[in-house]
Amino acid sequence: METQSGTSRFDSLELDAGTVLTQVEVAWETYGTLNADKSNAILVLHAFSGDAHAAGDGGWWAAMIGPGKAFDTDRYFVICSNVLGGCLGTTGPASTDPSTGLPYGLDMPMVTIRDMVRA
Repeated sequence: METQSGTSRFDSLELDAGTVLTQVEVAWETYGTLNADKSNAILVLHAFSGDAHAAGDGGWWAAMIGPGKAFDTDRYFVICSNVLGGCLGTTGPASTDPSTGLPYGLDMPMVTIRDMVRA
């Protein structure tokens, strides 16, 4: 199964709370191959795992993602991104606040599901 991982960076993201996060990072992994017209993509997100590693050894949904499985990577291109406000690669409380140089900690702005989707 073809797998890639990385981090996408965005200059800013306006949040529902009316604040703007800057220097936003989103960790992701992909499985399978995207077809020419990009119509075979499936996005999966975790609820409690805290990371974007969904398939393969130690993947939180390894039983569901892969060749011949429910999300068949011979047919689909599966994308898993770590949610905004999470940990392990996506901007969250442990990330550095660019305005202070310190971790956001309790100063991390409130994020909503809609904010996560926009990210």
